[in-house]
Amino acid sequence: MKKWMLLSGIPVLSASLVCAGALAQPAASAPDGPPPSVAVPDVNPVPLEWVPPALTELSAQAPVKSSFTLDRNMLAAAASLMSDSDADARQAINKLDGVSVHMLRFGDTGVADPDAVAAIREAYHLRGWKHLVSTTKAGGPVHDGTTDVWVVLDGANVRGAVVLAETPKSVTLVTVAGNLSPVDILHLRGHFGIPRFDADDFKDAR
Repeated sequence: MKKWMLLSGIPVLSASLVCAGALAQPAASAPDGPPPSVAVPDVNPVPLEWVPPALTELSAQAPVKSSFTLDRNMLAAAASLMSDSDADARQAINKLDGVSVHMLRFGDTGVADPDAVAAIREAYHLRGWKHLVSTTKAGGPVHDGTTDVWVVLDGANVRGAVVLAETPKSVTLVTVAGNLSPVDILHLRGHFGIPRFDADDFKDAR
């Protein structure tokens, strides 16, 4: 999509013994081919590049779409341009390591496939993140506005969040990574496509 747009090591002693054993063996006894690779865990609990497969499927149905990712340097530059009246948001942005945004617009005659949106929610549910949800003006086959927030916890620390904002004509998915507090997430409302949701309307959905 074009631009338009929430964890194994080898002990040192064991490694030393392995190296000593290898030196004691003749070179001819070395096994053929490269040594087996050691799996390296994902140290980032909030991978910005990952999205649920259902979002990719849904984007194929959207006539207007946009995706973009901002790294720490880009975010710092953006924060430096913010006014003093937005100091809380600037402070929250300075704590971010990155942001990815995916915006899908379905036009006047389109509507987001509810099954695909439900599959997006289920994908984050399976990741075991803390889920909060706010629904407003429910009526008809589709809610007028639903905002889901998944807070990504690493022990007692908040390492990021995912915000899914759904309306009958649009779906926006925002992933933020960094060392944050719940208040920081609230200060990010109105930025990067995150809607200005009312935190008082949120309920624990887990």
